[in-house]
Amino acid sequence: MSRSPSSWLITGVVAMALGLAAGDLARADDSDDNHAHHHAVPTQSAAQRTTAEYTIPDVDLVREDGKVVHARAEFDDGRPVLLGFIFTTCAAICPITSATFRQFQDKLGPNEPVHIASISIDPEQDTPSRLRQYARKFGAGANWQHYTGAVAASVAMQRAFEAYRGDKMDHAAVAFLRAAPGKPWVRIDGFAAADQLIAEYRAITAPSALASR
Repeated sequence: MSRSPSSWLITGVVAMALGLAAGDLARADDSDDNHAHHHAVPTQSAAQRTTAEYTIPDVDLVREDGKVVHARAEFDDGRPVLLGFIFTTCAAICPITSATFRQFQDKLGPNEPVHIASISIDPEQDTPSRLRQYARKFGAGANWQHYTGAVAASVAMQRAFEAYRGDKMDHAAVAFLRAAPGKPWVRIDGFAAADQLIAEYRAITAPSALASR
């Protein structure tokens, strides 16, 4: 897979995103959490934007409603996609990412035809029931789904997006945006503010951008 580096560098986590994420972190930190891998909310990070060609693997996932779905059919349904990887017992990175996804969702509104997807990297622990609880904590609406499934399917998804780190304790903040099937993915490594994600989303879904290529 090849990537084309962009010229701009997003500067760190903005205060608004971190402020919201800190509150979500407190709510998401279950008392029986034996899997937490961070002990403090990150205070600074740089987010690097690149574009890449990714092929969604031929695997099945399980949505938080318990329905088994085919990954390609689920994410190639014609809608723009914002995708990320999480696990429910994560103590800092995932709550910040999920808080940012919630802001993205809320700022766009419920009528925006975008598919927001959070895929578990700990499917053995993250049952559909746990994902439903996690989704409620972060105010996920109808356009934001959470996915689990077999370990092999989760790893295949992570590898397909070059996000596999071998250990959930070593995962990194990364988000992916795509305007439509067949279009390149925008990859953002590090923490990006919701407004930055929205600006990127607007740019790639503009009629002129969709008409190109």
